[in-house]
Amino acid sequence: MQVRDLMTASVVTITPQESAALAARLLTRHNLGALPVCTYDGALVGIVTDRDIVTRCIAADQDPSRVSVEDIMSRELTVVAPGEDAKQAAKRMARAQIRRLPVVEEGQVRGMISLGDLALAHRCEMEAASALSEISGNVARRKL
Repeated sequence: MQVRDLMTASVVTITPQESAALAARLLTRHNLGALPVCTYDGALVGIVTDRDIVTRCIAADQDPSRVSVEDIMSRELTVVAPGEDAKQAAKRMARAQIRRLPVVEEGQVRGMISLGDLALAHRCEMEAASALSEISGNVARRKL
C-alpha cells in the first residue's frame, strides 16, 4: 500500500509570517496536531505543532499574538513521497520520533500522513504500532 492511499489530501497550512496564535486557532478549529509551514508559492519550509506553541512560546512567556510561526517552527523536516510504501513511512516516523509526516511531491505539500492513518490500514498495523511504541518509549525515557 502506498502513502497516497492513506494520506489526508486536504491539508491546512500556514505561512511563516503568521502568528503562533493563528496557528493555535487553526490547530484547534481543524482538530490537528501539526501544520505544515509553507511559503506563498507552496514550498514547505517547516512544521509547527501544538507542542511547539506551548514549549517555545507559552512556556517561554511570549505573547502568541506577537510571535511568528517562523520563530517557533521546526525546520528539520522528515517527509515522504506519495508513491512511497506506507510501511516505510511508519519506519521513518519511528526513526525520527514523530507522529506525522508531510507528503511532498515536486517541493509541494500534497498531504499529511499520521500514525493513526497507518494504524487504520491493516497491512501497516504492525509498523504503526511499533513506531508508536518506539516514540512513546523514548518520550517516557526523556522524562525520567
